[in-house]
Amino acid sequence: MLEVISNQLSCKQPGRYRTDLPATAVVICFHNEAWSVLLRTVHSVLDRSPEHLIQEIILVDDYSDMPHLKRQLLDYMMNYPKVKIIRASKREGLIRARLLGAAAATAPVLTYLDSHCECTEGWLEPLLDRIARDPTTVVCPVIDVIDDTTLEYHWRDSGGVNVGGFDWNLQFNWHAVPEREKKRHKNSAEPVWSPTMAGGLFAIDRAFFERLGTYDSGFDIWGGENLELSFKTWMCGGTLEIVPCSHVGHIFRKRSPYKWRSGVNVLKRNSIRLSEVWLDEYAQYYYQRIGHDKGNYGDVSERKQLRSKLGCKSFKWYLDNVYPELFIPGEAVASGEIRNLGEGGNTCLDSPARKSDLHKPVGLYPCHRQGGNQIRNLDKEVCIDSSGKPEDLHQPVGLWPCHRQGGNQYWMLSKIGEIRRDESCLDYSGTDVILYPCHGSKGNQQWIYNSQTKQIRHGSSDKCMSITESKQRLLMEECSPSAPRQRWSLENYNPSKL
Repeated sequence: MLEVISNQLSCKQPGRYRTDLPATAVVICFHNEAWSVLLRTVHSVLDRSPEHLIQEIILVDDYSDMPHLKRQLLDYMMNYPKVKIIRASKREGLIRARLLGAAAATAPVLTYLDSHCECTEGWLEPLLDRIARDPTTVVCPVIDVIDDTTLEYHWRDSGGVNVGGFDWNLQFNWHAVPEREKKRHKNSAEPVWSPTMAGGLFAIDRAFFERLGTYDSGFDIWGGENLELSFKTWMCGGTLEIVPCSHVGHIFRKRSPYKWRSGVNVLKRNSIRLSEVWLDEYAQYYYQRIGHDKGNYGDVSERKQLRSKLGCKSFKWYLDNVYPELFIPGEAVASGEIRNLGEGGNTCLDSPARKSDLHKPVGLYPCHRQGGNQIRNLDKEVCIDSSGKPEDLHQPVGLWPCHRQGGNQYWMLSKIGEIRRDESCLDYSGTDVILYPCHGSKGNQQWIYNSQTKQIRHGSSDKCMSITESKQRLLMEECSPSAPRQRWSLENYNPSKL
C-alpha cells in the first residue's frame, strides 16, 4: 500500500512532465454504442484533461443505426465545440474507421480510445510527455476494468501493471513485467517497455504514425492491427511503452458488436497479411497452427515495400531484443498433434487451453490434422486437444478425433520435457491431466517420450499416458509396453533437438 501511495505521489510530482506538451486529437470510433457509455467516455476526456492539450475530439460513427446516435447525438455535441462527428457512409470496421478519424485530425498527436472508457484525472499528461521527449515513442495507459454490469471502476495500482505479448496463434496476451525490464527502473511509476499493445487505447505522434504507414488498409473489420503496429513500431525505430501514471478504465464486452461477413475469417486473413510482411521465417509457426491454409489474403507488395523503404530490422532482432521470453516453436523436439496409435489412430489430445480451462482435465477428440490443440494416440484415432486460452487453464485436457487442422490439437514438446502450447503446459499431480501455466521446473510438467515403445511417461509419477476403453478420457496408469492405448505418435518428432 505504501508503494502505491509513493507511486501516485511520484506521478504528481511537480516538474515531472514537460511544460511544452503537444496538443492531441482524441479519436473515438463507435458503432451502436449505448448513450450513457459514449457520453461517459467523451465527458471524461473533456473534464479530466487540460483544455489546451485537447485540440479536438473526433467521434467516428461506423454506420450506427440506433436513433440516439443520429440527431440526438449531433444536437447534444453542438454544446461542445471541440467535438467533431464524422459518419461513415457504409460499415467500415474499426480499422478503417480509425483511419477516417486520423485523416480528419489536425493535432500533432493522435490518441485513440474505445467508445466505452473513462479517463481518470491526470491520464493525458504522462502520455504526451513521453511523445514530447521522443516522437517515435508509442504509449499506452494502464487499462483498468469497468464492470460491464455495474459500470463500477476498478483501479489497478502500478504494482499490477502488465505488459503485452502474443502467442503463435497471433493472439494478444498480457504477462507480468519481466525481471530484466524491472531492473531498468528505479520505481514502478516509470514507463515500461512492452513487446505489444492491446490496441484499443494508445497515443502516437501523427507524423510517426504516417511514416509507419498507419494501418494496413488491406486489414478488414478488426483484429491483428494491434500486433502489426506493435511489431513495426519496434522494428522500424520506435519504442512501445506502458505508462503506469496514466490510467483509463475500459468496459470489456462479452461479445463483439461487429458482424463479420459469412465465409470470411477476418482475423485469420489479417493475421496472414501480418505474417507475410513482418514475421520473416517465423511466419511458419503461425501457418502450422492454421494447417498452412492461407487462402486469399490479398496483395501485400506495398506493405513489403514500406518495410524495405523504412529499413526496418528483422523479426529475429525483435524476438532477441524485445521479447526474448517468448517460446520459439522451432526449438521444440516435436510439434503438431499427439495421436493415439491403437485401433486406427484417429484420437488426438485436444484442449482449448483458454484461461478458464487451466486446472481442468485434458481430453481426447477425433484427430483433425489442423494442428492447434492436438497430439495423436495410436490406438483410438483420437488426439489430445485443448485451445490453450487463458480461461481453459486448470481444465481437463480432452481427446477428440484428430482433424489435422492445428488449432486445439497443436502441441510442442520442449527440450526440458514440457508438452506445451505457448505458455500453457500439461500438468499431472495425481488426479487429472490438466493445463497449467508453464513454470519451467519440470516436476509435474515433465513428460518423457520413448520413440521405440511410443509411450509418454510422466517424470515425477513414472506413470504413462493412456486413454479409457471408450476413448473419451485421458488417464495415467502403470506403464506397460504391451498396452496399445499407451502408444502415441508425436508429429515432427526430432530427438536430435534434445
